[in-house]
Formats: sequence, structure tokens, C-alpha cells
Amino acid sequence: MKFFNFIKRREKDNFSQSGQDQFAFNLSGYDGHYLEIGAHHPIINSNTYKLETHCNWKGLSIENDISFKKSWDSCQERKNKVIWNDAFSIDYSEIIKINNFSNKFNYLSCDIEPPENTFKILEKIISSKLSFDFISFEHDKYNVGDKYEKLSVDFLRDNNYNIAVRDVYSRNKVNKIYETWFVNDKINFEEITYSLWKSRFYKNNSFNI
Repeated sequence: MKFFNFIKRREKDNFSQSGQDQFAFNLSGYDGHYLEIGAHHPIINSNTYKLETHCNWKGLSIENDISFKKSWDSCQERKNKVIWNDAFSIDYSEIIKINNFSNKFNYLSCDIEPPENTFKILEKIISSKLSFDFISFEHDKYNVGDKYEKLSVDFLRDNNYNIAVRDVYSRNKVNKIYETWFVNDKINFEEITYSLWKSRFYKNNSFNI
């Protein structure tokens, strides 16, 4: 019964919470590169599962909670590297060289708890001279207010990123605004609300190629 429920949940979840994978694919297509801070489960609510398994993306995931390691070890679909370590202890300039990545990635998924730490790790990564086409930043506005939303907007604007999608909420929970999505200012993208983006590209909460 537990296995059956997992399969049902797996089909229902469609992997990312809000279509972060869809946005990344729409922006960068196949064969992209991601850096994922806060990997959590390899499938459920994963921002990178579809990108790796359906779109041939390569990437690095960072996760400090080893309770997820068994799930990753048993997920044969996931081949890209997971680094089991505290995100703050990593030298990002060094780790991308060791793993044969350039300093330019298509997508940064930034989600560790609490939002204060997510913001601090964002600062660390950007200061490491890595660049990204797309950054999804989890500020948990619904839970902690707009402090880290505002800090992330100001910080990333100062570092050549613009808001792409604002007021991102989880699945159909319109009052659970928890993220803002940014794009590199070299990319021409007009800022829109998540509700509008979702109505155009993610109507059924499912990933489409």
C-alpha cells in the first residue's frame, strides 16, 4: 500500500512545486546545466528531476540532510552528482572546476532552510563569480513576511539580475507565496506575475516539452 501511494503521489506531484523546471526548460532548452542548493528528495518536489531525466541537463546538487541519501542512492534515473555537505562549507569556484563545469550555469535553484540561510548562500554563490540565466529564490514570504523577498530583489538587481516572475505560489495555493524568479539582465524577459505565467505555460501543474 505504501508503494502504491508513493506511485500515486509521484504521478500527482509532477516533480517541481511550481514549474521551476518548466521555466528553466522554456528559457534554456535541452542540454543545460544547473546548480541546486537544497536537493531534498530526488523526485518529489524536485526542481531538477525532469531537467536531468527528460532534457539531458547536467548539474550539481548540494544537500546536507543525509536522511535523503537513501532515496537518491535508490533512484537509478538520477545520475548527476550530489554533494552531501553543508552548502556554506563548499568552495564553489573550486567544486565546479573539479566537476568540469564552467562558471556559467543555466539555472540556480536556491532553497535551504530557513530563508535567512537561503539568502546568505545566495550571497556566497554570487560572490563566487558564478553566473546564471535563471535563479529561483525561496524567501517563504507567506510564512516570514517580505524581508528576504526584498533583500533578494535588491541584492540580485545590484548583481545584474532582474525579476522575471513574482509572487510565485506553491501548486494551487494562491496565498502561499514563497518564491521570486530572476533572470540575468542580458536576457530579454518582461516581468510578470506567477498567476499569468502559470496560465500560459503551466496550466495543469505539469511539465511539458
